[in-house]
Amino acid sequence: QVQLVESGGGLVQAGGSLRLSCAASGRTFSSYHMGWFRQAPGKEREFVSAISWSRSTVYADSVKGRFTLSRDSAKSTVYLQMNSLKPEDTAVYYCAATRTLTWRTDYELGSAYDYWGQGTQVTVSS
Repeated sequence: QVQLVESGGGLVQAGGSLRLSCAASGRTFSSYHMGWFRQAPGKEREFVSAISWSRSTVYADSVKGRFTLSRDSAKSTVYLQMNSLKPEDTAVYYCAATRTLTWRTDYELGSAYDYWGQGTQVTVSS
């Protein structure tokens, strides 16, 4: 069992930055693939970024070049650095984890992740 706790959300002006953190419980953090998803009001949940246990990273086209995902195994934490934020980035951001993901094909599928955090709100004002 893994518990995920997100933090770092808030209100920021367009063009600003935020860093989201996702702290995981458990001693096997390094073997988990980690993902970030977001859901805006009235919209479907969408993939944002993911990092494999071997630190390969992938990004949605909408955030590529602006967001950076990293992981710190010593702290069992992943970090989503979000720069040049836009109003359309406004959403609740969720951290997710799995050990059984088929990385090449399933990293952007929410259904492929077994554990989810409670979410953190990010609001970008224009």
